[in-house]
This record gives sequence, C-alpha cells and structure tokens, in this order.
Amino acid sequence: MAKVLYTAEAHVTGGRAEGHGKSSDGQLEVDLRLPKEMGGQGDGTNPEELFAVGYAACFEGALGAIARREKADLGDVAIDSKVSLLPTDERGFKLAVELDVTLPGVGDAARAVEIVHAAHYVCPYSNATRGNIDVALTANGEPVPA
Repeated sequence: MAKVLYTAEAHVTGGRAEGHGKSSDGQLEVDLRLPKEMGGQGDGTNPEELFAVGYAACFEGALGAIARREKADLGDVAIDSKVSLLPTDERGFKLAVELDVTLPGVGDAARAVEIVHAAHYVCPYSNATRGNIDVALTANGEPVPA
C-alpha cells in the first residue's frame, strides 16, 4: 500500500434532506438540505455542491503541479464546475461533471488544452472518477479530449 499523505475525516447525520456534516478538525461545518430543484427549500448545501467545490479545488492543485513541472505561468487560474445528478435506467443515480478551466497566462489555445489534459491525469478526483462518470473539460473555452 502506498504511503498515505493525508486523510480527511468527517461526521454526517441526517443525510442529504435534513442533515448536518462536520469535518473532524472543525474547519468545515454545513447543513445539508435538498435543493429547490429536488423539492427542498434550498437553505443548505448538498453533496453535489460539495463535490463541485472539491473537484474544482483539487483540479486547480493538479494544474499547479503541471505548471511547476513545466515551468509554465498559468496566471490566476479560475475553474467553473458543474456537477449534475442524473437518474439511471436501473433506478439509481449517477453524476456528470463539467470543468470550465480558465488559464489567463496561457495565450496559445492548444497549449492550454495540453495543460488541462495533463492535469486531468494528475488530479486525484479525475483519477477516482475516470471511467465511472462523464467528465467534460474545457481550457480557455476550447474542449479538452478525454
């Protein structure tokens, strides 16, 4: 087994509809609620929002790793993320992700696509979800091949 670099711990009660979650270090504490689109009041967060923030933050870290390796200046990176909850034919659910990555320091469109593509193979969220959910990436507005 590989050396563990970090382990996050959290405690959740009540689930997505009327739940509460808290990280073991107390830095994150959230009320979990159904979004309005699913019949809730929308007065809390939900797993999809948390996943969207987590994936985007993790992906930004992967971009930083690629930039350091390649000695590239990416500028002030911004990532707009979308996580969609979809029903399956088996009466279950699945996720789909869109990450719209902006690299202001990279003027060449093909180069931006290369950097985002490389980050997709470094990012732990990408590696965990690859082959399990649809992930669509763009780099400075250009589609990134999977």
